[in-house]
Amino acid sequence: MSLADRLSAAWYGGHPALHLLRPLEWLYRSVVRRKRRAFLAGEGDIYRAPVPVLVVGNVTVGGTGKTPMILWLIEHCRSRGLRVGVVSRGYGAQPPELPWRVRAEHPASEAGDEPLLIVQRSGVPLVIDPLRPRAVQALLEQEEMDLVLCDDGLQHYRLARDLELVLIDAARGLGNRRCLPAGPLREPLERLAEVDAVLCNGATSDDAQGFALQLRPTALVNLRSGERRNLDHFAAGQQLHAVAGIGNPQRFFRTLEALNWRPIAHPFADHASYSREALQFSPELPLVMTEKDAVKCRAFAADNWWYLAVDAAPSPAFVAWLDRELTRLLPAQA
Repeated sequence: MSLADRLSAAWYGGHPALHLLRPLEWLYRSVVRRKRRAFLAGEGDIYRAPVPVLVVGNVTVGGTGKTPMILWLIEHCRSRGLRVGVVSRGYGAQPPELPWRVRAEHPASEAGDEPLLIVQRSGVPLVIDPLRPRAVQALLEQEEMDLVLCDDGLQHYRLARDLELVLIDAARGLGNRRCLPAGPLREPLERLAEVDAVLCNGATSDDAQGFALQLRPTALVNLRSGERRNLDHFAAGQQLHAVAGIGNPQRFFRTLEALNWRPIAHPFADHASYSREALQFSPELPLVMTEKDAVKCRAFAADNWWYLAVDAAPSPAFVAWLDRELTRLLPAQA
């Protein structure tokens, strides 16, 4: 088990030794609070785009379903006739230059796995750059936009934003509710009271904590051929190898179990790089992975490798709330 895995287990399961990290947590809290206060006061170099910016992020370390939510937002905004683009840090990407416009044919090593997935699935204009303001400026220079979605930019305070959406994993919650490194929080808990909306991934109904969000499996897609099959392609009880290099791989394995399959779990680090040799498992069985992993494995995939396509499904109350906010921000397009 890696250090990151041990820390995560301690944050969410409890460990008495975490109190030794309290001095570092206090230092971390003071830094992030100072950055937040400076942003609210308008201090420093803050870029405000000429179009509304909607940030999708989280307050915890690890996956919460941001990428499927970004894809849902793209399609929803398009259904309203809005021209939408995306900016992303491009974690792990090594592009020839920055900022970098991601194209569907780019390798994942160049584009980053999540940006490439978003572009291949939606065709949306997307620019990566750790400096989000520079990414937004490059995007707007290339395309006419009504709205920009910022993927995982909640703590990036050099970019002004018009809406903040935060995703929380309903099963794991907020762990011990302490900040890094003593807990999983990127910002103190009170930050949640300042965002515009909270979505709880895995919740079945809206509550005081936030809107409900479900990630629904829709199909199996073959990595080599692109063939889509219904979820009954594998019979109930089918044993298979399951690969997940995401922030919370256990959520993916539980999804496969809920489909009545018997996955042999192979968790990898978030944004892991793969090779054909690393994914040779025994016994020989079908292999199912996340779509985020699939964008890095198509070039060397075997015939029986599949990814599970999932779609975000936020609650009707969230959809109604978002439509009201979009009308407020973009009255000319209402």
